[in-house]
Amino acid sequence: MKFLFQSLFLFLFITAPVFAQMPDAPDRTEGDGPFDRMIIQGVNMIDGTGSPAVGPVDIVIEGNRITQIATVGYPGVPINEDRRPEVRAGDQVVDAEGKYVLPGFFDMHAHTGGNAQGTVPEYVYKLWLAHGITSVREPGSFNGLDWTLRHAQKSEENSITAPRVFPYVGFGRGHDGPILTTDQARNWVQSIDEQGALGIKFFGARPAIMEAALDEANQRGLGSMTHHAQTHVVYANVSKTADMGLRGMTHWYGLPEALFTDQVIQDYPLDYNYGNEQHRFEEAGKLWKQAAPQGSEKWNEVMQQLLDLNFEINPTFSIYEASRDLMTQRRAEWHERYTLPSLWEFYAPDRRAHGSYWFDWGTEQEVEWKENYRIWMQFINEYKNRGGTITVGSDAGYIYKLYGFGYIQELELLREAGFHPLEIFQSASLKAAEVLGVDDELGTIEVGKLADLIIIDENPQANLKVLYGTGAIRVNENNEAVRVGGIKYTIKDGIIFDAKQLLKDVEEMVDTSKEENDFKITQPGLDY
Repeated sequence: MKFLFQSLFLFLFITAPVFAQMPDAPDRTEGDGPFDRMIIQGVNMIDGTGSPAVGPVDIVIEGNRITQIATVGYPGVPINEDRRPEVRAGDQVVDAEGKYVLPGFFDMHAHTGGNAQGTVPEYVYKLWLAHGITSVREPGSFNGLDWTLRHAQKSEENSITAPRVFPYVGFGRGHDGPILTTDQARNWVQSIDEQGALGIKFFGARPAIMEAALDEANQRGLGSMTHHAQTHVVYANVSKTADMGLRGMTHWYGLPEALFTDQVIQDYPLDYNYGNEQHRFEEAGKLWKQAAPQGSEKWNEVMQQLLDLNFEINPTFSIYEASRDLMTQRRAEWHERYTLPSLWEFYAPDRRAHGSYWFDWGTEQEVEWKENYRIWMQFINEYKNRGGTITVGSDAGYIYKLYGFGYIQELELLREAGFHPLEIFQSASLKAAEVLGVDDELGTIEVGKLADLIIIDENPQANLKVLYGTGAIRVNENNEAVRVGGIKYTIKDGIIFDAKQLLKDVEEMVDTSKEENDFKITQPGLDY
C-alpha cells in the first residue's frame, strides 16, 4: 500500500491509481447543540482580527450564529452582573471565567488520511477537532472527489463529527488518461466545478496546459494552489505560475527556483534520482542557499510580484521538521497514545514510500536543513511583514506528523519564524477564511458570524504548547510536574464538543488496534 500511495503522490497529474473505497465517517453521536441560545460567560476573547485579547466578555450564540458580545467587566475585579446578557429559561450556559476563546482554526493543507495509512475518517476528524481545527482545505481529494464532497455535505449538515471541508481536487484526477491539450484542461476544470469542487491542487504541468486550467478556474471562481514538484518546477516556478493566475502555493518548492540568479535548475548531484526519497529530501534541504539572498534585487523583485498578486503562501513548516531533527519528531510524546499502528508502520523507513527517507539520515543532513529553515523563515516572515497572505497548514499523516498535533507544531514554527502569536492566530483563522472566500461568515469572532470557536483554560499567547492535546508541563506550588491546557471545548456551527473526550475516543481506537494486532511502538532497527 505504501508503494501505491507513493505512485499517487508522484504521478497524480499523469494518471489516477484506483484504491479501495475509504469508509464513511459514522453518524454523529458527539457534541451538544446547536442550542436555541447559548451563553459563554466571562471569557477572555482573542477575536482573530489581530486585535489584542479583551475581557471578560459574554458571548451569546443563537443556533449557530453569534448574536451578541458584551463586555462584562475588567480584569482582576468581579464581573459586573448588571452588564451580562439575560439568562433565559432553557439557555445553555458555559462558565468560561478566566478562560480564553479564539476563532476556530483552519488547516489549509489537510489530507483525510487513507487506506494506505489505515486511518479512517473518524480518527482523523476527531484529532482535528480536538485541536480546535473547525475547517480544513482538503488539497487533492485523494480519497475521491465524490467521497470528499459527500463528507463536506455531511459536515455541513452536522450529521458527522467533522470540521468543515473545502474540497480541492488534484489536477487531472478522474480524467480518462493524462490531460494533453488545453481543451482537455478546460473541460476538466468545468467538470469538477459542476461536481462541486471549490478548487484545484496542482503538482505541475506543461505551461500551456496549466495556464489554460488556471484561466478557466479563475473565470469560474475556483481556488488554486500548487506543490511545485521538482519534476515540473523547471517548466514553471512560482514566479511563472503566479503570473499565470495561480492563487497560492503550499510548501516552498518553486520559491528558491524563482530566486535563482546564476542557474536555472537546482544543483542536483550527478547520481541524483527523484525516485530515491533520500536524494529528494537531502537535496531539497540545500535549495534555499542556492537562491538570491535576503535584501537582494532578485529577492525583492519576486516578493513584490507575489505581493502585488495577493498571492497566498501556505508554508507547512511542520511537515519537514524531522528533516532537521529526526529523533525528536520520531519520539514525540503523543505517538504512544494517539498514533495508530498502521500509521506508525507507514512512517517507517521504506525505499518504496513517500516521505520515509531515513535510509542514511544523519547530522550533516540535519545541519543543512536547519540552514534551509533559517532562510525559508526569513522569506515567510518578511512576506507577512510586507502585507502578504500567510495561512497555516500541516500536511499531517506523513513524516512522523500526527493530525492535530502537527498543526499546533506549525503554530510554534511560525512563532520561531518571527510571527507574534496574534499574527499566528490571524493566519490560522481570518487569513484562511479570506483565501477561501468565507470571511463574511468565518475567521473571526464577530456578531453575525457562524459560531466556530475554541475555549481553553490557559492563555495560548503566553505558551502555544497549551494548545496540544497533551498540554504543557508546569511545576505547581507543591513542586510537582503537572499538565496544563489542552483545548477544553471546540465549538463548530454552534455545536459544543468536549475536546478531551474526543482525544479519549482516539486513544480507545488506538488501544483496540494495538490489542487486535498485538502491536507496540518500537523504534526502527530496535525492538523497544
